[in-house]
Amino acid sequence: MRDRSAPPAITVTGLRKSFGEHTVLDGIDLEVPSGTVFCLLGPNGAGKTTAVNILTTLIRPDAGQVRIAGHGLTEEPDAVRAAIGVTGQFSAVDPLLSGEENLTLIGDLHHLPRREVRRRTAELLERFDLVDAAGRLASTYSGGMTRRLDLAMSLIGRPSVLFLDEPTTGLDPRSRRTVWQGVRALVTGGVTVFLTTQYLDEADQLADRIALLDHGRLVAEGTPDELKRLVAGGHIDVRFTDAAGLDAAARALGDVPRDPDTLSLQVPSDGSVASLRALLDRFDDRSIAVEGLSIHTPDLDDVFFALTGHTDTDTDNGAERQEATTP
Repeated sequence: MRDRSAPPAITVTGLRKSFGEHTVLDGIDLEVPSGTVFCLLGPNGAGKTTAVNILTTLIRPDAGQVRIAGHGLTEEPDAVRAAIGVTGQFSAVDPLLSGEENLTLIGDLHHLPRREVRRRTAELLERFDLVDAAGRLASTYSGGMTRRLDLAMSLIGRPSVLFLDEPTTGLDPRSRRTVWQGVRALVTGGVTVFLTTQYLDEADQLADRIALLDHGRLVAEGTPDELKRLVAGGHIDVRFTDAAGLDAAARALGDVPRDPDTLSLQVPSDGSVASLRALLDRFDDRSIAVEGLSIHTPDLDDVFFALTGHTDTDTDNGAERQEATTP
C-alpha cells in the first residue's frame, strides 16, 4: 500500500543516451511514487527498453541523474541492484531445472541463507500457483506458467522496486490476467512496479500513472484518465422517448449530431460528472424527458495515436536492437 509520505521510488532527471549518431533518449525526466505502478508507453524504437536497461544498471547513460530506492544509479550501482527485481522481455527461466530449482538458484545468487531460500521458494510457489508443478522441469511449463515462474524469480530477493519489461507478451488472455493479479498484489504489499507494455489495455488496467515516450522524448504524462482527456472525441449519447423530445433537445443544444432512427443525440463532452450534470440540468429546465444515455470517452489507443503520430507500433527500432548487445 502506498505511503504518501515516502520519497519517490525512482527519480530521473535529464536522462540521455545515444548509440552512434542516433539519440535514443533525449533528456527525459520521471518521478515514480513509492508503492505505485508506473507505465512507460511508446512505439517500438521510442526508447523504452533503453530506459529500462539504464535504470536496471545494464547500460550506462550518457548524461542525467537517476536515484532508485534512495541510491544514486552511477554512484551506488550495487545498492541499486540489491533493491530492484527485473522481469525482462525474454524469460530468465532455465528449462533444464525444475521450478523449485530455478527459485533456489536465484536465492543462492542473492547470497540468501539456505533457510531463507527454502522459505522464500515455498512462499513464491504458493503465491504464483506453482506448488503442484514445483518438481517438474520448467521446459514442460506452459507460457503462462513460465512467465509466473519468471516473475517469482525476480521477487525472491524482496525487491522494493520491480521492473517489468513487456511481461505478458505472447500470453493468452487468462494468463495475462493472472499476471495482472500478481502485479496488483505486489503493489498492495508496498512494491513499486515500473512497467513497459505494448498492450494499452494492460496499461489502463494496471497503471497509476503513465508516461508516453516518442522519439526519445516524453510527450505526455498523467493518470490514464488525465491522458484520455487530452484527446478530443469524447461524447454523451442521449436517447429520448419520442421525436418531440429529440427535436426539443436539438433546439436546446444547437448544432449537435442527431439520429432520428434511434431518437438520440451525440453531445461533445469530456465525460466528467460536472459536464453530465450540466447537460441533464438543461434538459430538466426545459422539461425534456431523457430515456437513457451512455458516456463515450477516448481510450489509450486514441491517446497513443494522437500524441505519437503513429498509426501502428511498428517503427524503426534499430537503435534499440543495438543497445541490447551493448556491454
